[in-house]
Amino acid sequence: MSQRFSDRVALVTGAAVGIGAAVAQRLASEGATVAVLDRDAEAAGASARRIGGTSFPLVADVACADEVEAAVTEVAERCGRLDVLVNNAGVTRDNLLFKLSEDDWDTVLDVNLKGAFLCARAAQRVMVPARSGKIVSLSSRSALGNRGQANYAAAKAGIQGLTATLAQELGPFGINANAVAPGFVATEMTDATARRQGIEPEDYRARVAEQIPLRRVAQPEDVAAVVAFLASDDARHVTGQTIYVTGGQR
Repeated sequence: MSQRFSDRVALVTGAAVGIGAAVAQRLASEGATVAVLDRDAEAAGASARRIGGTSFPLVADVACADEVEAAVTEVAERCGRLDVLVNNAGVTRDNLLFKLSEDDWDTVLDVNLKGAFLCARAAQRVMVPARSGKIVSLSSRSALGNRGQANYAAAKAGIQGLTATLAQELGPFGINANAVAPGFVATEMTDATARRQGIEPEDYRARVAEQIPLRRVAQPEDVAAVVAFLASDDARHVTGQTIYVTGGQR
């Protein structure tokens, strides 16, 4: 595999499992030193060990400004630079609007949207003086609206607006900002959704695949490949964009 990220340092949030772990693995496989950030110390450590190489774990709650600032400072001091930020950390608290609690609204907005803002704000303090950097944030097809996900849809739509604004403000400093919006991805999170509905994950994936033009659900590695492109110099003239990775599903 090519080494597009040799001598580069990446910070991936929510990198213990699922899409985040696949992104961290992909960047590391192409030469990056990856800071594997998660709020679960044990899970972050296990993920970093699986990736190997020069990867290392970080523990922080992305919704806490002080913890985010400390994590970015640790990366900058340990590695001397920060070239790539991937805002992947996210949670769901699904429910229909009339059942949706204020706490579930706040939790989803805090982790998915506020977390991306806090991480981007901290990272740009390292990237701006270097006049270089890539910020890739995870949005979702749900940004277009999805029954039972008013909180998640709002957060992921916010990611797209945040991304477009970051591109305008940070572009003059050589920093690209883009977003990736997956559709259904086979992860622990979507498996849990299936089980809550009393459906085996394999059956759930098969049902979803029938609605996708490519007739398959995405794997985390499919999303990681697009993130890696946007984080690389191959995408040096791409900024402010949201790339949908849905297998053709609208």
